[in-house]
Amino acid sequence: MSDGGMAGWSMIRSMRNQDEVSAHRLSRGTARRIVEFAHPYRRDIVVFLVTVVIAAVIGVATPVLAGDVINAISRGGAEAGSTVVRLALVIAALAVADALFSLAQRWYSARIGEGIILDLRTRVYDHVQRMPLQFFTRTQTGALVSRLNNDVMGAQRAFTSTLSGVVSNVIQLVLTTVVMLTLSWQITVLSLVLLPIFIVPARRVGRRLAEITRESYNLNANMNATMTERFGVAGALLVKLFGAPEVEARRFAGRAERVRDIGIQSAMYSRTFFVAMLLVASLAQALTYGLGGWLAVTGSVSAGTVVTLALLLTRLYGPLTALSNVRVDVMSALVSFDRVFEVLDLRPGIAEKPGAVAVPRGNGRVEFREVRFRYPAAAEVSLASLEEVTTLDRTVNEPVLRGVSFAVEPGQMIALVGPSGAGKSTLSMLIPRVYDVTDGQVLVGGVDVRDATLASLRDEIGMVTQDSHLFHETIAENLRYAKPDATDDEIWAALAGAQVADLVRSLPDGLDTTVGERGYRFSGGEKQRIAIARLLLKAPSIVILDEATAHLDSESEAAVQRALAVALTGRTALVIAHRLSTVRDADQILVLDEGRIVERGRHEELVAVGGLYAELYRTQFAVADSPTPYVDATGAEKIITMPMASYVADEALPPAAAN
Repeated sequence: MSDGGMAGWSMIRSMRNQDEVSAHRLSRGTARRIVEFAHPYRRDIVVFLVTVVIAAVIGVATPVLAGDVINAISRGGAEAGSTVVRLALVIAALAVADALFSLAQRWYSARIGEGIILDLRTRVYDHVQRMPLQFFTRTQTGALVSRLNNDVMGAQRAFTSTLSGVVSNVIQLVLTTVVMLTLSWQITVLSLVLLPIFIVPARRVGRRLAEITRESYNLNANMNATMTERFGVAGALLVKLFGAPEVEARRFAGRAERVRDIGIQSAMYSRTFFVAMLLVASLAQALTYGLGGWLAVTGSVSAGTVVTLALLLTRLYGPLTALSNVRVDVMSALVSFDRVFEVLDLRPGIAEKPGAVAVPRGNGRVEFREVRFRYPAAAEVSLASLEEVTTLDRTVNEPVLRGVSFAVEPGQMIALVGPSGAGKSTLSMLIPRVYDVTDGQVLVGGVDVRDATLASLRDEIGMVTQDSHLFHETIAENLRYAKPDATDDEIWAALAGAQVADLVRSLPDGLDTTVGERGYRFSGGEKQRIAIARLLLKAPSIVILDEATAHLDSESEAAVQRALAVALTGRTALVIAHRLSTVRDADQILVLDEGRIVERGRHEELVAVGGLYAELYRTQFAVADSPTPYVDATGAEKIITMPMASYVADEALPPAAAN
């Protein structure tokens, strides 16, 4: 009954997915796209289906030969022995052939399935990497990962278990039914009478299984989300500072206990289903032996025919139960493909145009010409299913930038200041094409960034944000992310320029030290200096600093500012900052408010005007520009302020501020 058991489990799985499948509306052309997607595997699929057909034929032929053996024994005679031996050898040969075809079938199944998984995952991953940043701010990471895992696996089953199951079951069902009707239509009809007694209760069991399985999935998803949040460094710290471990444990245990209860219920429902299937099949066999035995005694059929019918019956119930849910199986596979195609059909926010040109190397000039920008609406960049909402918000966002124009000459430093939400960070994101302008132009080295190759833009532009991200890898691997072919000497030079080489040398594993999740093994200032080392290794001609020292204490800021001085030397710089020490010596300060440049000039000029910058200077910069103590050569403590210019040379820094 192994075939029947597998069919029964397939039926349960189909019933579990039935509600989800019926609720999903397939996009037009999904089937056609699947065929196109499978085209590279067409030869493998044909060979795979041939092995499935041959295996199905062997499955029906074996019981027929077993009946012939019984008939030969019943007839007796001089030739009976040789006939039995000959038939036994044929059955053995078929068994060997079946095993070989089974291996071939599994090999081709794995080859097709794993190939499809590879193609789908790589295409989805590559496509997602090209999505605009707002896509990631709106999308649930878990839902997106599910597309790369669960739905890709579901799509794979379309060409392995679903396709092979449908073909094999149809062939086996047709051949079995034809052979059984040929041998005895009375026994065949009687054998099928019990099928509804099995199918109807099985559907009820399947619906109940679907309910508790859905609840189990939701509980598991909640537990996974809880563990992901609590096991991260930031989440673990929050729990330790504000949470109660015993409350967290009770909450988690409550969900885990419910999952345990559901697991027990599911196991019992599944076992009841299989027991019922075995029971019905056994009863059908009993009817076959009863009616067939009576017909054999009366001479209507042979004993071998009865045995053949009983064996064929075990191969009839499995395909019937599996094919009773073939629509759900097929739709499940189609839905999985459709959900993957949904992601692939999202239009990437940034695309390299045909005939794109390289930005001139080392030019460093940046120009904005009447730039306007609004963030795309949710419907333009996301999917409702990835945000776990019913419908996406289609509200058109208000413009963030409204006609911004300015130019930065090579080697100049421009400071961007303004109240929160004025558009400073958004403006900086337009230069490396994290976003594209809604209207106007952004030029780098005289080339519109939309006409430039993405690789040349990446080479020309480097950025350090207020919370620079480090991957959970070694220091060397994090730095080589900017320059994969960098030598150890180049890495050490970058670390020295970032004022962090001594720290790395003091670590037991040096460059091979793992930085931890998000770089949390290092302090904020140390992590920022490693990020600056990554920028120095890249050696871009344009540097963007987005509040790179915003959340650092004065000592860490001094070290980071010293590293930044090296990073900015000879480079074009756009600096977004809330500290006066960062912007006071800028070649030009641009003051943004509500998406417009409302003031521009040097520090002294803007303070004298008495406008928005002067107000920010009084309320924000003057407070943020905290004094820094140091000990001079005589041992006396002094107070200094630290403008950017004071970090150009190491000698200009007091010893205590150089850490």
